[in-house]
Amino acid sequence: ELEDMAQKLRIHSIEATNASKSGHPTSCSSIAEIMSVLFYREMRYTLSKPLHECSDRFVLSKGHAAPILYAAWAEAGLFPTTQLLNLRKIDSDLEGHPTPRLNFIDVGTGSLGQGLSVGCGMAFVGKYFDKASYRVYVLVGDGESAEGSIWEALNFASYYSLDNLVVIFDVNRLGQSEATSLGHDMDKYRKRLDAFGFNALVVDGHSVDELIKAFDNAKATKGRPTAIIAKTYKGKYFVGIEDQENWHGKPLGDKSPEVLKHLRSLIKNGDIKFTPSTMTMDAELVDIKNIKLSTPPSYKKTDSVATRLAYGTALTKLASKNGRVIALDGDTKNSTYSEKIKTVNKAQYIECFIAEQNLVGVAMGTTCRNRTVAFVSTFATFFTRTFDQIRMGAISQSNVNFVGSHCGVSIGEDGPSQMGLEDLALFRSIPGSTVFYPSDAVSCERAVEFAANTKGICYVRTSRPNTAILYENNHEFKIGKSEIVRSSDSDVALVIGAGVTLHEALKAADTLSKSGISIRILDPITIKPIDANGIITNAKNCHNRIVVVEDHYEEGGIGEAVAGAVAHLGTIKVIRLAVKEVPRSGPPTALLDKYGISSPHIVEAVKSII
Repeated sequence: ELEDMAQKLRIHSIEATNASKSGHPTSCSSIAEIMSVLFYREMRYTLSKPLHECSDRFVLSKGHAAPILYAAWAEAGLFPTTQLLNLRKIDSDLEGHPTPRLNFIDVGTGSLGQGLSVGCGMAFVGKYFDKASYRVYVLVGDGESAEGSIWEALNFASYYSLDNLVVIFDVNRLGQSEATSLGHDMDKYRKRLDAFGFNALVVDGHSVDELIKAFDNAKATKGRPTAIIAKTYKGKYFVGIEDQENWHGKPLGDKSPEVLKHLRSLIKNGDIKFTPSTMTMDAELVDIKNIKLSTPPSYKKTDSVATRLAYGTALTKLASKNGRVIALDGDTKNSTYSEKIKTVNKAQYIECFIAEQNLVGVAMGTTCRNRTVAFVSTFATFFTRTFDQIRMGAISQSNVNFVGSHCGVSIGEDGPSQMGLEDLALFRSIPGSTVFYPSDAVSCERAVEFAANTKGICYVRTSRPNTAILYENNHEFKIGKSEIVRSSDSDVALVIGAGVTLHEALKAADTLSKSGISIRILDPITIKPIDANGIITNAKNCHNRIVVVEDHYEEGGIGEAVAGAVAHLGTIKVIRLAVKEVPRSGPPTALLDKYGISSPHIVEAVKSII
């Protein structure tokens, strides 16, 4: 019967892609037996709540095979199989690649090489937090196994002994435009996975019996994850198409009648019904709503504290209130201060080592099904190599909090490779994101608290230098609401800064006041959403003049956010001070001055605008 169901899944994949005149039926065909065994024999789940906290997890990393995933759920009884013909239609959630618009999808996939990291995060939570029976299955294409992120994830899974994780490699030999680098060299795959510490099993991916034995072996294996390396053929059982090049991403079109006739002839029992296996109800419900700091900020006005340190302090306060608050880092924990969470509970920290793409993917996996509140930290600049993962996080409707330290030229002598100068542009471009840029320790602690309770992708930009305390410990902040830190009735310009440049603006105000010039200084608090109303109101009270100063490249930063907020008026003049070239090593104060964002440059800009 499982063989028959595999053929039915192939038929659905052909019919759906024909209906949409696009899609990947041959990529579906190579995994038909794998999907049949997984969904109708191996996995435990319930149709009443597909993303139940106790059910097994499945991630289709090769997301272009979405039609067969949809078919598997339809044949299980989740929705009528007739809906499969709506594939890729603009009013259908059965999209070209899976997204969580569907109630049975945890994360969006299709940007290849990312699904395994997410599965690792799920498995880590299952083993070490939920301590539950559910298992995690990730289906990876052989083409995407060339991605470095796959091997980062394999290393993570082995290091943490994720024996509740099964990775299935669909080794169908063919990529999009030519054969994959390893083709059908199954022994080489096995040796590599064995070297990574996996229970590596080579099977005929079209043999139901061999697949069943392999999954049973995986369940019996303790202390290490399992990799099932399935030798398959692209377009299996497609007459004249099987194992042939130039059929990637193409519906069968006029080849369909012959192929469908052949597939139907292989089915011995057309009336197949399966009932999903019963789950073990041992993953408890968790509450991750309304998490507050255990104690409010408690700084003295005379203190000078780096916001990166304040992040670590806030993290411990949240973690002590809720055991599902976790921190993940890429071996920078003693610089980002994420390590402070270990003083509360070492188990609430996950070391991901220097593998940032996997770091982000694991974090996404840990937050699936609302199991944790995850904070991911590293140097701000290193998030640039994870942009695709972060972008997919937004597509996946993930709630992940990112904290980037060591931003801008103010980090000093370490030089441009370590300076986060593109991070605001990156995170501002993410749909639905919230971007915090705290300028003192008090606002930083509150930003971290806000992030823990805000849906979507959140980013908190922290700084390396120690800075003065600006706000009272009991000050109330709001997302999207700026703060005025200095003002008078005679202000001639509005100066907007954040982080170190806000403090440079305060120095500039002191200098200008000696010449009888008063300026208003605005702290945006969040760069996204930007407080357009607050900026416009204060600019109008300052003769429609704005100077923006930021420790970031000119493109995509605070200046662009402010300019975008006021451009429609056509009456407000904006001068933007930012880093406009690749910087070099040097003392922080010298670098601020060299690249035009120090207090003397702010003074000059104000004088020029008035």
